[in-house]
Amino acid sequence: MRPIPTDDVAQPPSPRRRAVFIDKDGTLVEDLPYNVDPARVRFTPHAMEGLRLLGAEGYMVVVVTNQPGLARGMFTRAELARLQAALAAMLRAEGVTLADFYACPHAPAVGPVPACLCRKPAPGLLHQAARAHGIDLARSWMVGDILDDVEAGRRAGCRTVMLDVGHETVWRRSPLRTPHLMATDLLDAARRIAAAERGDETPHPPGAMAGVMTAAAITRPLP
Repeated sequence: MRPIPTDDVAQPPSPRRRAVFIDKDGTLVEDLPYNVDPARVRFTPHAMEGLRLLGAEGYMVVVVTNQPGLARGMFTRAELARLQAALAAMLRAEGVTLADFYACPHAPAVGPVPACLCRKPAPGLLHQAARAHGIDLARSWMVGDILDDVEAGRRAGCRTVMLDVGHETVWRRSPLRTPHLMATDLLDAARRIAAAERGDETPHPPGAMAGVMTAAAITRPLP
């Protein structure tokens, strides 16, 4: 139990922290399905530069990832924990602090009822991190490579960046699945986040998908 304060002076609340939530597979590292071997990990282009910039801007870096391989028996929690530790060490060697790592262990739902409250596009992982670290979700960002990441961020109350790297194939659009910004990689995302905080780049409201598409996305045929 925490000791009860003995003085009558009210303590000022500690300032809430800002974070950037980063999807793992396809955003932070190249997507190798069910990989838990640290030797096979390859970071996405310019990931380290982007993460260092976010750290310099005062953001915590938190990984939030769906890992259905746990439910499917493709790997164990111990193997995922070893990968998590290896990722943290690799980032630390590049001057990046990984504040935390949250993984949903559940398989996708069969049918319309969600399997859990933590699998993206649900916002549960972001809520867990916010409670644990005192994160102000309204001042934070979610960065991912598919619209489920965007929806998780919006449902948590964050602003969102989607990497336009060709990983989204369904394009189910709705206000919750509209990214505030689009970027080409993590460095571009970090620069756009920093610019938005300075007021140099205005995040787009729901329904403005066309306004945030990159040139590559604009020229790609819509489904």
